[in-house]
Amino acid sequence: MRHACCSLLLLLSLCARAQTPEPEGVRLRVMSYNVENAFDCRDDSLTADEEYLPEAARHWHRGRYWTKLEQIARVIAATGQEELPCLVGLCEVENDTVLHDLTRRSPLRQAGYRYVMTHSPDVRGINVALLYQRTRFRPVSRHSIRIPVAEGQRPTRDLLHVSGKLANGDTLDVFVVHLPSKLQSKRRTLPYRLKATGLLRQTADSLRCVRRRPQILLMGDFNDTATSEVLQLLTADGSYHSLVVADSLPREVQGSYQYQGRWQLIDHLLASASLLAPEARLRFLRAGTCHLPFLLTEDERYGGWRPLRTYRGYRYEGGYSDHLPVWADFEMRF
Repeated sequence: MRHACCSLLLLLSLCARAQTPEPEGVRLRVMSYNVENAFDCRDDSLTADEEYLPEAARHWHRGRYWTKLEQIARVIAATGQEELPCLVGLCEVENDTVLHDLTRRSPLRQAGYRYVMTHSPDVRGINVALLYQRTRFRPVSRHSIRIPVAEGQRPTRDLLHVSGKLANGDTLDVFVVHLPSKLQSKRRTLPYRLKATGLLRQTADSLRCVRRRPQILLMGDFNDTATSEVLQLLTADGSYHSLVVADSLPREVQGSYQYQGRWQLIDHLLASASLLAPEARLRFLRAGTCHLPFLLTEDERYGGWRPLRTYRGYRYEGGYSDHLPVWADFEMRF
């Protein structure tokens, strides 16, 4: 990788700064990233992970696995810019081995990240996870929320709910989401995504019974755009607001995912109305996607740019992911 040395130096400098306690009124960045099939190289007899083995058609060996982890670390550092993100929601991670290697054995090992993840019934064995820095966010509870299987559908990823204390003493509730995909056609899978989103909404809303003004972040791959029925179920009544808006993104990269030459914003960060209230001590500043040049490549078929993927079909591209990260900045006040 041409920029490996520079990116590692950047990451190490950020890691050193990440351990410093927060001063008053500082930036806190959160991000969400679908990392595209972060599998280890071992066969899990309980899941259909056979594609990602050394002898399989993808030839997923340890060299490619460790390159993948280094690339995820580089993207997290680059998305953080001058300081590593406090919270990182990850989609499409296989298991604890992957998260342990990412947080303890990759270039992120000096960043102080710990993680919480689901152990979902997803057929392929992929899960969602939350990386957090304990100096700025300390979990007090964590739950995996099982989504009942819809008729004719496969089991999907659990929802992850983590409640934690911020450095200023406030409680922040974070949900990491990877809703069912559209592989079996949008019409057939929409009821499943609506069912999952309804459960997400019900669980998040129930926090009002525990806290007067819960501060809630919803993040992840929703497999739908902001105008879809799925997102409208969360945002139509003003209870939750999308922080990343497609119209505010550059025209040539106006989304987080590309399908047949068209950019779509299907990875979202949403905040509860109480988190965006003027009196909230976690004040929203700005949001966007990370569309740095090294994450993109020319689209030979449709023109313009597309994400530089790990695999395109069964061909190894050696890139980062088929998704771009989304991020949001807050000012944490004490």
